[in-house]
Amino acid sequence: SLSAWIGILIIAIFLIIAIFADWIAPFPEEETVSATWDPPSADYLLGTDNIGRDMLSRLIFGARMTIGVALVTTILSFILGTVTGFLAAVGGQVIDQALSRLVDVMLSIPLLIFALIILSMFGSSIPTLIITIAVLDSTRVFRLSRAVAMNLVVMEYVEVARLRGEGLWWVMRREILPNALPPMISEFGLRFCFNFLFVAGLSFLG
Repeated sequence: SLSAWIGILIIAIFLIIAIFADWIAPFPEEETVSATWDPPSADYLLGTDNIGRDMLSRLIFGARMTIGVALVTTILSFILGTVTGFLAAVGGQVIDQALSRLVDVMLSIPLLIFALIILSMFGSSIPTLIITIAVLDSTRVFRLSRAVAMNLVVMEYVEVARLRGEGLWWVMRREILPNALPPMISEFGLRFCFNFLFVAGLSFLG
């Protein structure tokens, strides 16, 4: 659809800006180029910050960090959430109940507060931030993937695969995953956007 192509174009522009920030940004990220709090002008389109750094350049370089963290976080959360969600749907009642109750406990704690507690304990480095957000975000992916897989696991082709002796991993990878891709891909885009906001919120709170 037209709206989808517009969205893809916008994302592509931001990705190009992030990848080629070294050549697109008018000034280096940390260089003091003018006086503090200069207003927007022909030389500094968005003005300067409290120590004279060009705001436009810092936004361009910041896109690289934000997109990178959000993308890696979303990929990890989907790997973890999809695998556990499919396993809960295929693995039987005991596995389903154990994973579902664990996810319910995690969801009962406000996400932002949970993240702040973990980051205060283990530090706020980039790897810790990525792993923390990925684990917390995977609970949302788990619920969707489990719901989708529950509808697929009762299909005849899954029953046939089980009757001929295929293992859980084979059924999850070859029978359920291909048929669950459309809603999972849509959810990937939504979680990717949410992780932008989540990283921004954590950054605002220090």
